[in-house]
Amino acid sequence: MNRPTLLAAAAAAALTANPAAAQQHNHNDAPPAQTQPQAQPQAQPQAQPQPAPQTAPSAPVKEHPEGHGSDHHGEGHHGEGHGGGHHGEDHHGGHHGAGDHGGMNHGGMDHGGMNHGEAPSPAPQDHSQHGGMAMPGASPAPDGGAIAWGSGTSRLPAAEAGGHGLHIASGDWMLMAHGTLWGVYTDQDGPRGDDMAFVESMAMLTAERDLGAGARLQLRTMLSLEPAMGDAGYPNLFAAGETAGGQPLVDRQHPHDLFMELAARVDFDLGGSTSLFLYGGPVAEPALGPSAFMHRRSARYLALAPITHHWFDSTHITYGVVTAGYATPRFQIEASAFRGQEPDERRWNIETPKLDSWSVRASWTPTANWLAQVSYGRLKQPEAQHAGQDEGRLTASVQYSSGGFSAMAAFSAKNRLPGPTRTAWVAEANWDLSDHHSLFGRIENVSNDELFPDHGHPLHDQAFRVTRFEAGYAYRLKLGPAALALGGSLAAYAKPGALDADYGTGLLSPTLFARLSLGE
Repeated sequence: MNRPTLLAAAAAAALTANPAAAQQHNHNDAPPAQTQPQAQPQAQPQAQPQPAPQTAPSAPVKEHPEGHGSDHHGEGHHGEGHGGGHHGEDHHGGHHGAGDHGGMNHGGMDHGGMNHGEAPSPAPQDHSQHGGMAMPGASPAPDGGAIAWGSGTSRLPAAEAGGHGLHIASGDWMLMAHGTLWGVYTDQDGPRGDDMAFVESMAMLTAERDLGAGARLQLRTMLSLEPAMGDAGYPNLFAAGETAGGQPLVDRQHPHDLFMELAARVDFDLGGSTSLFLYGGPVAEPALGPSAFMHRRSARYLALAPITHHWFDSTHITYGVVTAGYATPRFQIEASAFRGQEPDERRWNIETPKLDSWSVRASWTPTANWLAQVSYGRLKQPEAQHAGQDEGRLTASVQYSSGGFSAMAAFSAKNRLPGPTRTAWVAEANWDLSDHHSLFGRIENVSNDELFPDHGHPLHDQAFRVTRFEAGYAYRLKLGPAALALGGSLAAYAKPGALDADYGTGLLSPTLFARLSLGE
């Protein structure tokens, strides 16, 4: 046996006896690759992750087929970065395939003690967990891509993927808990405005496990105590689309239901980074529109719901959903059957599920930073104010995320059947300037004919195009597994002069908030 072979054999024996040393050697420890051509077969077996301390800990886990993870006002940290983002919004436990991790960003890891010479390196490790925490929401692709998940089965830019919430391993199950709690004060200006202090909340619990044969199960629960604020919700100028006490709710935002999601998802690995999935439950979200506003990183510190909510994501709480889809790292196509009617005023109960409406959605992730989706749905009598009218809804959106910056631009058209078509636009962004400072904003433009529900009003049923501008600042503090954000925003409006007599002029609406989140 020649000298290089003897050296390689001795090194392999030493690594087997002391696995921690195999993960702490530096650039100077490895002899030049050309002097030991026989070393590669010997070094390969030592690539398995070990429990011994290392510079960037990586706990061994089962390799998952490409699957689902998600959101929703939720955040994550991405120091170990799968896809490059560092404040992602997806919160359902995502799956990490067994594919190549070469496209992942490991900028947050200390590589100073690793061998980067041309000597053989260990086989790829599963980085789906770091320090014992699962990293949901990312599925690495062989070409360096990744998948990040939003609300329901929607996607986010892959740069927003990462770990979120508290993760607990229990036997074959991985549990994840995440939540947000807001204290908000808003003063909506003008004669139709109002001021109010209120609390918004959301809590999520996700459990997932392997089923064998390339299948993986995920169970989801999302709850809110917002019904406690009352049926009339909180003031929000130019918002419309719901009822309270049997009357149309105008210039106010309704609260969310107690049960925001009670659903399950099963992913079936087809190999080659492709999968089929089934999703649904008594309370779920169909494949229609972009990820719901409270789950988008671009809307993280916007305390009030968008006035375009009923154009883009009013179906995010739907009683009765079944969705089937085909997914690759770059593309996803899916179709849903669901109940078209929106939740009623009784926010504490679970309404009767139905499957009387349908939708289709295609999503494209060309790079880790970009996501585009287009979707269409046919909804059966969705709104109580328009009894007997179905709706055809078209949405299209583009989202971008890189580093601390996230943005979205979207368009939607609602065609009442029979009736007119009303359109809406929204653009929003969040920019984390540093570890503590963030700027955010949103611009909305909507054609709304529900501002004057009184049949005796001369402007009843007339459509008015209104634009809302909002900008704000948040100061962020890390509190262990939780995070606190203190901030505020100011909204201004552009509207037709015909509305001045009812709404006033020069409207300015300030909002202050304290936002506590678990898992940011």
